[in-house]
Amino acid sequence: MYVLGGQSAIKPIVNAYACNPYRGSEEGVGWNWVRMISRFSDPWVIVASYHREDIEGFLRDNPKMMRNVTFIYIPHKPWHYRPTPGWKRIEGSVFKPIMNMAYALWLRDAYRLARELHGEQGFDLAHQLTYVGFRFPGRLWKLDIPFVWGPIGGLENTPWRFLGVLGWRGAIYYAGRNLINSMQKLTLRSARKAFAQAALIVAATSGIQKEIRRWYGRDSQVITEVGPPEKVATTINCRQLDEPLRLVWSGEHLPGKALPLLLRALASLSGEVVWHLDILGDGPSRSAWNNQAEDLGIAARCHWHGLLPRDEALAVMGGGHLFVITSLKDLTSTVLLEALALGVPVLCPDHCGFSDVVDDSCGIKLPMETPARLVHGFAKEIYELACHEPRRQALARGALARVRNFSWANKQQELEGLYEQALGTVKDG
Repeated sequence: MYVLGGQSAIKPIVNAYACNPYRGSEEGVGWNWVRMISRFSDPWVIVASYHREDIEGFLRDNPKMMRNVTFIYIPHKPWHYRPTPGWKRIEGSVFKPIMNMAYALWLRDAYRLARELHGEQGFDLAHQLTYVGFRFPGRLWKLDIPFVWGPIGGLENTPWRFLGVLGWRGAIYYAGRNLINSMQKLTLRSARKAFAQAALIVAATSGIQKEIRRWYGRDSQVITEVGPPEKVATTINCRQLDEPLRLVWSGEHLPGKALPLLLRALASLSGEVVWHLDILGDGPSRSAWNNQAEDLGIAARCHWHGLLPRDEALAVMGGGHLFVITSLKDLTSTVLLEALALGVPVLCPDHCGFSDVVDDSCGIKLPMETPARLVHGFAKEIYELACHEPRRQALARGALARVRNFSWANKQQELEGLYEQALGTVKDG
């Protein structure tokens, strides 16, 4: 017996390989979605064993949180991935398929355990949560209960006409990824079976939703995979007349994040606008990007902060006047919602998850036509906002209003409705 939102709760089995209260990216997605699911059900969650220490430590420090969640850890085996230096080298190399194989073997073991537990517990529903990539649907869809899959990502390719701005290594990597991605959308039998069996499908972005419909003929519900911080600012940062326009960029320093698009745009402004760029994060491309800023003659106005503790990074973002995103391959970046929650308007390309979050009330989206036009668009809009502070402040106020649409409470309500709908298929049957 289940009553969503009542005294009795459903009992789902959830696959969340990546799930950690202290990490971002996929681990943060897993943790926040499990928290959300736990507010209207009593989930059993299968997690990679290397997260156990962090999860159990967090729950000891926060004994009132998530007491209705049962975490299950797959016993670690030598071929299971974990973030050791050796595995990290494999992950960042041409041998990444070995990591994918290791994850597939973990999913196999997770299904075997889930099947055994289902025989004992009688779960109401199965949910494949993380990793979010479409190429790894797991095997929970084989259980004789409604199957929910998502949020799903990974189906969109990097725009071919933009590969030239990624450097030769980046161009080769993303061209290869595009080819493999396209082939796998056609040939992966496991994904096709999972899409066919799913009672409900959650897409991370509207672009992914279109790809799911195009390749697999299934409708899906869009719920962004990330959410904003719990605290939303109540005031905006106003720029003084003699103050530079403070731009903020944040992300891993990888070719696909495409920071050089912004560097070229800023160089083209010459002395027309007084600006300062704060660059957060680190990664393999940092040295090349730093050299490019030097070559463009703008290095003196660029501050490379590196990896900062979260509170310090948020302080830098909150002190900015405009948050700029240049990424060519993403879902919905956490930093986008963090910027909006701080009352910082966003300038970004009109693609990926940015298209779903940013609207005219809180930022500016630039069409993905050509690299040259995108660079021109960045320069033009930065100039316009630097010259029209009232407009920038209106977008900042809009950011504080817009971010509330993507709260975890709203996502919870949507997901609860989807669970109810999935369970309704059993009743109707």
